[in-house]
Parts: sequence; structure tokens; C-alpha cells
Amino acid sequence: MIKVPLMNNTFLEEDATKLRLSEFVASADRLSMGPVCSEFESKFADWQGRKGAVLFNSGGSANLALLQALRNLGRLKAGDNVAFSGLTWSTNVMPIIQLGMNPVAVDVERKTINVMSCNLLDSLKTNDIKAFFITNTLGFTGDLENIRDICEKNGIIFLEDNCESLGTVLNAGKAGNFSCAATFSFFVSHHMSTIEGGMTCSDDQELLDMLRITRANGWARDLSQEKQRTIMDQHGIDKFKAAYSFFDLGFNLRPTEITGFLGLQQLKYIDDSLQIRNKNYLEVEKTIKANPDLIPVDRRHIKFTAPFCMPVICQSRELRDKYVGKFNKARIEIRPLVAGNIQNQPFYSKYVENMSELPGSDMLEDCGFYCGNFPEMSDSQIDIIIDSLQP
Repeated sequence: MIKVPLMNNTFLEEDATKLRLSEFVASADRLSMGPVCSEFESKFADWQGRKGAVLFNSGGSANLALLQALRNLGRLKAGDNVAFSGLTWSTNVMPIIQLGMNPVAVDVERKTINVMSCNLLDSLKTNDIKAFFITNTLGFTGDLENIRDICEKNGIIFLEDNCESLGTVLNAGKAGNFSCAATFSFFVSHHMSTIEGGMTCSDDQELLDMLRITRANGWARDLSQEKQRTIMDQHGIDKFKAAYSFFDLGFNLRPTEITGFLGLQQLKYIDDSLQIRNKNYLEVEKTIKANPDLIPVDRRHIKFTAPFCMPVICQSRELRDKYVGKFNKARIEIRPLVAGNIQNQPFYSKYVENMSELPGSDMLEDCGFYCGNFPEMSDSQIDIIIDSLQP
């Protein structure tokens, strides 16, 4: 029996949320995407501090749609080099390959578990990069302000996969707000849950409109009436034909009103939840810092950390095995650090010929793991983790 799981409940304030959800489903006039989803988009964009947001059925779908939308707009094309963080998740990389672009892995710094500006500068010495889709890993980030400035200077489209770092704030601003657009995940184990769900936020209205087209099969029906009329006039399409007219490449990545409803409910609790995650992590971090076997995450450039989990970085592979054994014995559920160096995953070499040297990502794959961090975590569960981190 697991004593410390990766997550505890499906939702924040689970009982109240389930009750409201049952009432909503019983009384709703429609459950396909509609006004509730739109309301969640608006309120999430306000909370995040961006001009607009587009809701999807998953964070992975948000990543896929973002790259497709940029291709539809002509800002990216097949054959472009698109950089990404070497320590990442599959859905950050696979759309680059699926849409015919060339993935370029950028290494991370082991002490921050994220790409830093120095890593990007090293990659630019040998790679002509058109876009950089960074992953803000496990509630932490790199020096995003400097990375943004490098991208602006070099004409690189900067994108953030912020699925694991919702609520993290740097000294220079909120994670997810440094880029042309950022994606978020509301998967069941993330900072806030809609069971499945994701979002893309941006200040670029043209991109937001194209994301809505991309989300819904290439239809324009989710645009404003004025914009629908404009695009119909551009293509010489009358009102009758418009219902089944497809204006650009897209997918069916639409959420349901259930997703929107759950998002609105969970957004009520997110600030308190983030504070608890921060408090939990800071308590565990004290033990990590006091143990010479372990490497604490360097977060000096971060003003407020919203840890997705409790990352444990060991000085060697042998020490990792030791602490994995201790965590297993204490019945603490653990996972590798994301997908490790993503180039080592089976799918990657099947589709990509050129590999990058990523010593930081390799080290974190070999020497790191994580356990859960969730708002309902008890003092006794934190004590179990702390005891297992003792030398």
C-alpha cells in the first residue's frame, strides 16, 4: 500500500467539485463546447495575465495546435529547425516531428533542471533556429527573461510549454508570459485538474484566431461574427456554404462544457493550492540542502516556486539507486525526472537522425527522480519524505 502517492484527489476541494459537477451535467442545455468553455478561457487569461486564451482537450493538443497554427500563418514551415528542451515530455517534441520540422535538442543545466540562456547560446553556435519551444520543468524555469531577449535579437519565435509550471513567478514576471504563446495542462495530476484539458495563452490576436480555427477542423465558426464575415468574403463563400467550409489545416481538439465547468471551479482554489505546494516543497528542500548526497534545485532567479512535484537530484547514479531504494521501502510513489533526455526515448531515433550532446539532460536522467507534491499532503507524509532523504 502506497503511503505517499503522486497525487491524492482528482480535484481541489473534491467533494464540493463533484457535487457541483453532477448538478451541472444534470441541468446543462448542452455539453459540447460552448459558452462555459469561453468563460473559462476569459477568466484563465485574466488570471495568467495574458490577453487571450484558447481551451483544448489536453495540454498535448495545445502544443500540437500551437505549432500547426504557426505553420498555417506562415511563421513556421516544413524543414525549419525548431529547438526544444532536452529534458522534456513527449508532447513537446512529437508535434515538431509530426509537422515536418526538424527538432533540435537544447541541453539543460543540472542545477536548475531547465534550459538556461547559456545553453541556448551554445546551441545557436551550431544551429540556425527558427523557433524555440522551451519546457518549464516541474514547477521551475530557466532565466526566461534572458532567453526571451536572445530570441528577439535572433528573430527566433519563443514558445513556452508551461504545463508543469503553472503559477511559478520569476523576478521578471510570471512563467508562461515571456513568450509569443504558452501552453498549459489541466491533466488530473497537474496543478489544477479538469481530468483532461489544456490551454494556450497569447497576446497575439492573429495567433489566437488561428488557434481557434486549428482546434475545430479548420472551421472559422469560433471566430467573432465580424471575422467570420471577413474570411468568408476573402474566399468568396456565402453563408450557406460557410457551415461546412474549412479555411486552413486543423484537427478536432475541442474540449467539452464539462472541461470548461471544471476549469472555472478549480480556478477558485488555485491560488491557495499553489501556496500549499510551495510550503510543502520548502519544508522538504531544507533536508535536500543539508544532505551532501543531493543537489538542490537552484531557484535564485525565481520569486515564487509552484512545484509540480518534489524533485530529487543525486550526485551519482549509485546514490540515485540508494535513494530510490529508500523511497520504495518507505512506500513513496516515484517517477523519473520527466522523460529524461528525450533523445534516448525509443521513438526519437526512429524519426530523427541528428542527435545533440546533452550531458546535463543525461545526468538528470541517470541521477534524478521525483515524488508527489499535492495540496492535501499531510504533515506525516512530508515527514516520510524527509526521513527518506536523510543520508
